[in-house]
Amino acid sequence: MAASTAGQAVTVFGAYGHTGRFVVAELLARGYVPVLSGRDADRLHALAEEHAGLDVRPATVEDPAALDRALAGVAAVVNCAGPFAATTGPVVEAALRAGIPYVDVAAEIEALDDTFRRFADAGTVVLPGMAFFGGLGDLLATAALDGLPAADEVHIAYGLDSWHPTAGTRAAGAVSRERRAGRKVRFTGGRLEYHDAELPTLEWPFPEPLGTRAVVGEFTMADVVTVSSHLDVPEVCTYMAVEAAREVIAPDTPAPSATDDDGRSAQTFLVDVLVRAGGRERRAVARGRDIYAVTAPLAVEALDRILTGRTRTTGTASAGRLFDAADFLTALTDHLTVEYPAPTT
Repeated sequence: MAASTAGQAVTVFGAYGHTGRFVVAELLARGYVPVLSGRDADRLHALAEEHAGLDVRPATVEDPAALDRALAGVAAVVNCAGPFAATTGPVVEAALRAGIPYVDVAAEIEALDDTFRRFADAGTVVLPGMAFFGGLGDLLATAALDGLPAADEVHIAYGLDSWHPTAGTRAAGAVSRERRAGRKVRFTGGRLEYHDAELPTLEWPFPEPLGTRAVVGEFTMADVVTVSSHLDVPEVCTYMAVEAAREVIAPDTPAPSATDDDGRSAQTFLVDVLVRAGGRERRAVARGRDIYAVTAPLAVEALDRILTGRTRTTGTASAGRLFDAADFLTALTDHLTVEYPAPTT
């Protein structure tokens, strides 16, 4: 981390949530000073007791003045509070009033699409979807293209060995289903399309040791928005391992439980990205542990690069457009293993 960022204050909105707590810990590990914010003052103070000396600034999205106080004097804000359909707009607006960068970990497709459209002309960096879903797939696809601005197809297959959803994941899913009136969504022909068709079950050839596994096709995730926001690509499709898809949908699947001192669960993942462009197939593969925990280094690495001027553009942009994707992924070697198999024709 650049020395100039040491000791800088960063507001974490939704700091006491499952992912928010990982973000707070990652900020502390990298020398930042988290400012704890969110709706529930009691939970904020309880979290502050675990990290002596951190400032607590309760705020709600219905109270712009409270949000302004929560962001006063800080270098940036990381929004970890879903559903993001409700929180993104007010927190982005507060960040713009404060003149500071905004990063969120949203994975709600419609909320992300709204952010790119509504804040297209933002005067400071607005980075939505900087999470496992949305951010990582976008970085992998961009790195696989190695500078190409367009592709014919992008396919992102998620080999999760399990998926125990957090309360936030369930709440976000409920909001998304309501917005879609229960319909499904896919990205085809260069746009989001809503439909009622049954999702297919396919076989995906994951790299070893996972190997070929059954996946749910068109299990559409946030990557379809982040990838298409800056790459000229008409078809973006995401796939989910059948077992993980069943678990996240089932109402009785328990929340993730910690299995180490860092609070990570035992969940493992493999993300296999296949890009077809110019008659060639290019791939990027990432392996790691705990999709919620790995969101924290993704978001904080992004924040650090924004605050140290290591960006390629300004305004509202996805990770793939904002950063050198391959270099960004290399910086996360303590959290991810990334490989680029040789292109094929």
